[in-house]
Amino acid sequence: MTKTELSRTPRIGSFAGELPVLGAVLAALGLVLLFYSDDSFTLNTLAGTFLFAGLATSWNIIGGFGGQFSLGHSVFFAIGAYMTGNLFLKYELSPWISLLPAMALAAAVAMLISWPVFRLRGPFFSIATLALTEVAMALAVYFSTWTGGAQGFSVPFKRGLENMIFAERMNNALLMLGYVAVTLLIVCWLRHSRLGYSLQAIRDNEDTAEAAGIAVLRTKLIGMGLSAALMAAGGSLYMMYVRVVDPYALFSLFDVGVKVAMITLIGGIGTIYGPLLGTLLLIPLENLLRAELGASVPGGNLLVLGVLLVLTALYLRRGIIGSLIGLADRMKAARA
Repeated sequence: MTKTELSRTPRIGSFAGELPVLGAVLAALGLVLLFYSDDSFTLNTLAGTFLFAGLATSWNIIGGFGGQFSLGHSVFFAIGAYMTGNLFLKYELSPWISLLPAMALAAAVAMLISWPVFRLRGPFFSIATLALTEVAMALAVYFSTWTGGAQGFSVPFKRGLENMIFAERMNNALLMLGYVAVTLLIVCWLRHSRLGYSLQAIRDNEDTAEAAGIAVLRTKLIGMGLSAALMAAGGSLYMMYVRVVDPYALFSLFDVGVKVAMITLIGGIGTIYGPLLGTLLLIPLENLLRAELGASVPGGNLLVLGVLLVLTALYLRRGIIGSLIGLADRMKAARA
């Protein structure tokens, strides 16, 4: 192989080198869908699983790569849902088109509110984002013209690809798989981009990153804006999937804000496929526990998930994938 040919060969540590792995992962998920193509219940579960995989991957941009542990991402999720629903109801605008203004608004709101909040660090930043969720929910209840107030609102069933509304569960699952594919592709690019390296440097040591010439605040704002935009896209898909929303569902800490963080922590925070793995493990398990324990032991499913999170924090602090990577590095060092 000549030097020119070698330079054109995709490296494993490059964006091009990540694409074959990403293709294999998505192909495996597609095969799972085909295997359960006649099982509406499982397809519905997979659609929800893929949706949260995309949401967790979006959160991982700022929470994992940037090290900013946000608990307020449900706000951006709600922005996507509310804007898409309103544009569909009042202007009959296709959700495919409303995705763009929803993502743009979420990114703008995220950067605007994060500008003062990013001056806080550690638990103080997390508490501030937690308070943001409560403020946003109160505003959603008050501005009932756009949100439907405490009762929320629904969109009619107008079946069609242009409306993202399907009678077949397979189509919903494929749409959510497409969302996962886009978010993973963006994260693969980010991981090997200048922005990604800057976010990881800030995560490791913010003062050192600033001393090295990285514009810390600007980098975090861009990362938050990208994360919020993808989160809003998930909210838009959710709106057209369930077609009924209310503030208590959209801003729920456990159902959205804390769940995406927990999924990422279990799978492997700061890794490309950690959120996907965490979702594949947690969402089906949650559904199973809710069905088995929900009636006999109220809140039993939440108790089990809480214990699982505590055990992960104690014994797998880097998550499943992070721990496996660490183990592989130690074995490699031992052989060297």
